[in-house]
Amino acid sequence: MLVPTLTECYPRSAVATILLAGVDLFIRGKLEASITGHHLVTTDSVDPPDLVIADVARVDPYEVADAYPDVPLLGFTNHKDTAGLRRANEAGFDQVVAKSALDERAPQLIDELLASLD
Repeated sequence: MLVPTLTECYPRSAVATILLAGVDLFIRGKLEASITGHHLVTTDSVDPPDLVIADVARVDPYEVADAYPDVPLLGFTNHKDTAGLRRANEAGFDQVVAKSALDERAPQLIDELLASLD
């Protein structure tokens, strides 16, 4: 007899909990408008995240990667911050983009990273 896995018994909710690390209010507002249907939280939340979005110009990407080793990580910063983009890649972020790409493609990027959880 096969025993069902935890994800088969309790499938991942269609509503993902997305942790915003170092994300300012302006960007948070843009994300809330473009990725409706998900629960956005900050680091003081008790809800475990399904995905982390971090402004790598405002938080240390290595600390984020260490704190959430089993969670998909999406990092962003401005396009001129090549050192920040490089540090996030080195820290193990799943996706690192310029802020303009996050503005343009946030729903697509988030859906792709959440699909990797299934």
